[in-house]
Amino acid sequence: MTSAVDETGGRELSAARFSVSEGAGALVLRLAGAWTTRTLGAVSTQLAAALAPSPPKVCFDLSELSAMDSAGAWTLHRTQQALIAQGGAVTLQGASAKAEALLQTVASHDMAQTPEPAPPNPLIALTERLGRGAVDAALEARDLTAFLGHTNIVLAKSLLRPSRIRFTALVSQMEQSGLNALPIVGLISFLVGLVLAYQGADQLSRFGAQIFTVNLVAIGVLREMGILLTAIIVAGRSGSAYTAQIGTMQVNEEIDALRTIGLDPMEVLVMPRVLGLVIVMPLLTFYADIMGILGGGVMVTMTLDMSATQFLRQLADSARIDDFWVGIIKAPLFAFIIAMVGCFEGMRVSRSAESVGRQTTRAVVEAIFLVIVLDAIFSIFFSVIGF
Repeated sequence: MTSAVDETGGRELSAARFSVSEGAGALVLRLAGAWTTRTLGAVSTQLAAALAPSPPKVCFDLSELSAMDSAGAWTLHRTQQALIAQGGAVTLQGASAKAEALLQTVASHDMAQTPEPAPPNPLIALTERLGRGAVDAALEARDLTAFLGHTNIVLAKSLLRPSRIRFTALVSQMEQSGLNALPIVGLISFLVGLVLAYQGADQLSRFGAQIFTVNLVAIGVLREMGILLTAIIVAGRSGSAYTAQIGTMQVNEEIDALRTIGLDPMEVLVMPRVLGLVIVMPLLTFYADIMGILGGGVMVTMTLDMSATQFLRQLADSARIDDFWVGIIKAPLFAFIIAMVGCFEGMRVSRSAESVGRQTTRAVVEAIFLVIVLDAIFSIFFSVIGF
């Protein structure tokens, strides 16, 4: 921690030693020799034995010290603190300026003597957390907006020059994000349609209007539930995968390697994922609509004593083509948001596995939040224009 204090002018150092005497109502310990790591030996044990039991007053005389380093200073400081803790009074005399400075340095680094900080004011702590969260959110929004602009520029260049699009990677991403997602999307949509029909029939039966359960299922699934469920599932499934894949490449320095060989990570990694998800999202939404209506139809025919023909006739009367397009129009934009957020958080991963997990969680939360906010904006907009 600190270099040795040498009082001998560079001569050979003698072993650390001390002597004990009585004087002026206090026990006087005269330290002599070199109190350094190399020469301390067993003197610390002997010093503790000489001070047991603890005397009421102790004076340490350092006038005969030839050298002292941090080890010697720590031994002396520790002995002083032990005496003070037992109620004794400790004084120093004969210490040189260098020795005093070294002792003060050791005392300042004694963690046992560092007072615990006062507990923060709860109101101030809450305000600080809110302020830090607001600043972090603003910085996140700024970086996400910049990444959105960069993505749009690269996407425009790729569309203007289709030869730059990596179709093999594009088809692979379409398979992983679209085809492989069919089972979970279909199952969730079917069950939600079934639950929606059951709850709707239960409430409408109080008014003798069970027939309108078909209307509830058709409009609810086509306009909102189909696209919203698909987007949430895709955000949790594909958006998190994008972040984890790109983040792992960031940890392994593979993205740096791409830049080194002259490849743009935006074209190689981001564009296939964004384009692939934008292409398959409307198809997944259409599939979710079919499965949701099918689930509602199964429940209606089982609980309302309605035949499949009657269900289809009521479905044709209640659902408009506009309801179908409301959900399909949202799909590409939701897909773009989910893919962009997933890739953005993947690019922000630092060189640790912990960062991969943290950014993956952020990607899912941000994507779902943005999807729901955007869906609310769309709902208000379509309501205003009467679509």
